[in-house]
Amino acid sequence: MTSTDHPQGSEGLTSGPLTAVTGASGALGGRVAKRLARAGVPVRLLGRDPSRLPELPGADTAPAAPYGDGEAMRRALAGAHTLFLVSAHESPDRVREHMTAVDAAVAAGVERIVYVSFLGAAPDATFTFARDHWDTEAHIRTTEIRYTFLRDSWYLAGLPAMTGTDGVLRGPAGDGRVAAVAHEDIADSAAAVLLAGADPSGPSHDGQTYDLTGPEAFTLAEAAEELGRVTGRAITYAPETREEAYASRSGYGAQDWEVAGWVTSYEAIAAGEMATVSDAVPRLTGRPAKSLATYLKEHPDSYRHLLTPA
Repeated sequence: MTSTDHPQGSEGLTSGPLTAVTGASGALGGRVAKRLARAGVPVRLLGRDPSRLPELPGADTAPAAPYGDGEAMRRALAGAHTLFLVSAHESPDRVREHMTAVDAAVAAGVERIVYVSFLGAAPDATFTFARDHWDTEAHIRTTEIRYTFLRDSWYLAGLPAMTGTDGVLRGPAGDGRVAAVAHEDIADSAAAVLLAGADPSGPSHDGQTYDLTGPEAFTLAEAAEELGRVTGRAITYAPETREEAYASRSGYGAQDWEVAGWVTSYEAIAAGEMATVSDAVPRLTGRPAKSLATYLKEHPDSYRHLLTPA
């Protein structure tokens, strides 16, 4: 085996089965990798740009392995027992990329996949990107690999991020409700599942699908009120029609499929597909899921752009 055939630093790994963590330079994969490393689990970090991957004790770094490059993914996953698969960035080819990554895991001998899916994933989901997740789940089910699906809700971080500097949160969500969830809660839930699988005496999560949500479902008008409380200014929700939603996003220069994803994510709320409140986070982590108020208190930087009226 040459130096280019295996990740760097593997000689420093602790004992036990190796877990490969994709998206390790991102908000979710990075958190999961740190939690596993702190627990002493051997971790291999995967990312599109290896130079951005964190340095963690007991972790090695794989060369660049885009999901769509099956051979690169197979090499990166060689020797791994478990794959933590964070979904790829949205694109028209995302399902194909996911399938290629899964097939590479099969070829590399990976025994288990923990996949980050989306709440309400279904072939006829209102949210177009949730259909991608269903197709990925269906492909994983066709393999002989053990699997666990983590279907997370909207991110709590997205609520202040989607609110304009004018203090308006716009979208065709109507009076629908969403039980948005914190990245930390997803990461802690994922780490609990991964650590249980690394311990033969631990509980099995094989074949399970967990809905990861916050502790309550709220309307976007209620979210705007909470944002108003923490920022000390008037924050409002402006419900849009589908036509208004497409028009208000037409100036971003995004492609049609991407705008459709944005708009239908709100429409899924209006359709009642995001109102699920699950107890999976407290069951997996042993603590309550974060509410919007708690999240905003802990993350003041998330709404800093709203503190000064435009």
